[in-house]
Parts: sequence; structure tokens; C-alpha cells
Amino acid sequence: MLFYPKSVKVLILNDSAPMIAIQEKSLALQVRPDFPILHQQIQDSPLVYLDSAATSQKPTQVLAALQAYYEQDNSNVHRGVHTLSGRATDAYEGARDKVAAFVNATSRQEIVYTRNASEGINLVAYSWGLSNLKAGDEVILTVMEHHSNLIPWQLVAQKTGAVLKFVELDENQDFDLEQFKTLVNDRTKLVSVVHVSNTLGCVNPVEEIVAIAHQYNAKVLIDACQSVPHMPIDVQKMDCDWLVASGHKMCAPTGIGFLYGKLDLLRSMPPFLGGGEMIADVFLDHATYADLPHKFEAGTPAIGEAVGLGAAIDYLSQIGMDKIHAYEAELTAYLFKRLREIPEVQVYGPQPDADGEGRAALASFTAGDVHPHDLSTILDQAGVAIRAGHHCTQPLHRHLQVQSTARASLYFYNTKEEIDTFITSLKEAVEFFGSIFG
Repeated sequence: MLFYPKSVKVLILNDSAPMIAIQEKSLALQVRPDFPILHQQIQDSPLVYLDSAATSQKPTQVLAALQAYYEQDNSNVHRGVHTLSGRATDAYEGARDKVAAFVNATSRQEIVYTRNASEGINLVAYSWGLSNLKAGDEVILTVMEHHSNLIPWQLVAQKTGAVLKFVELDENQDFDLEQFKTLVNDRTKLVSVVHVSNTLGCVNPVEEIVAIAHQYNAKVLIDACQSVPHMPIDVQKMDCDWLVASGHKMCAPTGIGFLYGKLDLLRSMPPFLGGGEMIADVFLDHATYADLPHKFEAGTPAIGEAVGLGAAIDYLSQIGMDKIHAYEAELTAYLFKRLREIPEVQVYGPQPDADGEGRAALASFTAGDVHPHDLSTILDQAGVAIRAGHHCTQPLHRHLQVQSTARASLYFYNTKEEIDTFITSLKEAVEFFGSIFG
């Protein structure tokens, strides 16, 4: 069972019938039994895992789906006519249907499996970018982009002569929409932007960005790695041309992600990799290619990982993405309230509102002169796992004039009590280093 039953408290007010007060457990307490990795000791303390922006943990339902596939159905897909191949193909393609429904694609053919979001961006860069960009064309990115949404466009710009331009931050360390409006013009061919920053936590106004870009006939790619696992996503409403996400950040295995692309646009793009699976007919001197999405899925795919991705989507959908988002907003408000108790801590990115809305459930921060790696090491001694470094956003850290930051990132399986443990350990670490260097 995914959820524990609701706890019931009976209140007898008078001689009339008892009034039943239903008290639901928090979402985290309902789902934590599904995550065996969370129930362990680290350095003789209970594990407090606050690094889900790097990778999420996996529920038993996903682990069971992987085990069942390899124990019962393991076979190569599409090419075989025997029973195991048929079952493997059904599971693999069935997971594609789940992805399409999860992001509200118009067709299953708009979903291309990739190893991760990085591969999805590279697919667009090398297939569409090299074929459509030329000298003088402009590509608009932001200073907050993950390296995966920066380096591919640097490489393509070097090959094509296209020019990269960058949206900076406003006074709240948020996406500067007004500056973006001044950058986009008739030379703009592509806008590629992160939906939710993995460092700042800001939620960029992607629908408005897409609408503005489309006024100039520019294409838009959305890096949704930090949004797809945490909130409802509707690519039709967003109207983006492409969107990428990684499975391992949404309770699925590593080694699987997906690219969404509008059907006609994907059909116009040449293959990214060549090999088996992506062909129709092959001759010694030429070949014709398979229809979507297989044109972009050369070779034996990550079948088990795709099955795991489908199981993860089933799991998240059963909980409800609206419910996940609402609970994470509650955690965000509490996290920031507790962080404000430590004067030495500076958090980067916009502040949440009173309900925790307006940013993601993560906080990248510094604590005076204490190096983030030292903070992370000390917190690990208390069983608290946070990230420290540049989070694959070195240009952003240079823009912020800070070498690195510590980052605590939450997911729906975290509790307020874990935030309390984190804050207590952080206070002790700051006091410890203060006694040494103060």
C-alpha cells in the first residue's frame, strides 16, 4: 500500500453523536515506508537526506518493477517475435505512454527516450542546432543555466558562428524578464532556459518567455529537470518546442530521461545517432530512417530503466503532483523560517512568500567564511546529507561573486523534523568554525 490509513480521533462533546476529527499524516510520513534507503544510520545518526536536487531516492514500487522486469521479461525490444520480446516491448512502449500523459504531450511520438536531460539537450543542439543556426543568428540563454544547457550551445556556436546572449538576474536574484524583452529580436533563433534553477530555486516564467520568443519565430527549449519531479507540467499549455527531464530526479533509475518535442519539429530534424533501431531500410551507400520517436533512439535502449521510469510516474501520479507541490511549499516556508535564525547564513535566490510559494524547495547558501565543503563534511557527521560546490553552475557562482555554496534540497519524503535536525547541526557547525576562526 502506498498510504497509511488516516488517524482518527473521537471527540465526545455532549450526549449527542460523537464528532469525528480526521487528522491526516503529513505526506512524508505516508510515503517514507516506501523508501528503504531513508531508514538507515549514518555516523550513528538517522539519515537526513537533503540532496534530492542532485538525485532522488527510489521507492520500493520502482525497485520492484525493475526486479520484475529482469526476472520475468528481460529481452530486447521491437525486433523479437517471441513472448519475452513482446512483453518487454509492451513495457518499454507503455512507459512512453505514461511519460506522454504525465507532461500532456499531444502524441506518444513526441517523447524520445534519452540517457538523461543532458543527452536530450545535446540531441537538439546537434540535430536542430547544426542544421538551422548560421553565423549571426542569436541564441538566448541565462546566467543561471546548468552546464548541460550551456556547453552544447557553446559547441554549436563555435561550429556555426551563432552568437550566445545571456539573461541576467533582477534585484531579487530572479530571471530578469525586462532584460529578456530587450535581448530577443528578429535574429533570435532559439531561447533555451531552465524552468527551475537548481541553485537559486527561482521558478522562471516559462509561459511568458515562450510567448515572447514565438512572436519572433524563435524556438524554445525548456530544461525541466527541477520542475517535472515537483509540480504539474503541461507542455501544451507551456507551448514550448522542446522540453527535457531526467528520470533519476523523479524517483526513477539513473540512465533514463526524455526529450519532448513538437511532432512536426521532431520530424524535420535529422537523426542524432546512427545504428540499429533508428532505421527503416539500410543499403550499402544510404539508409532511410524510422518514424518518430525511434529515429532518435539508436541501438538497444535502456529498457529496464524505461520500465522503472514508467513505475515512477505511476507512483508520483498516484500521490498527485498538486499534492506534492503543495506539501513542498509548506516545507519551503518552514526551511526558510528556520534558516533566518542563523545570522551568518546567506541564502541565494528569491525569498518564498508566506505559504512557501514562489521558489523551489531548496536553499543554496553560504555561512560567513566557512567553506561549504567543510559545512557538508561536519553535517555528514550528524547524518545530514547536503550538497556543496558549484552545482554545475559555475558562471552563476561567478555572477554572484561566490566560489561555491552549500545546498539543502527537499522532496516530498522529507519532514519538518528533518529540517529541524539540519538547522541544529548547521548551527553547531557555524558555532564550531566560529570558535576556531573568530
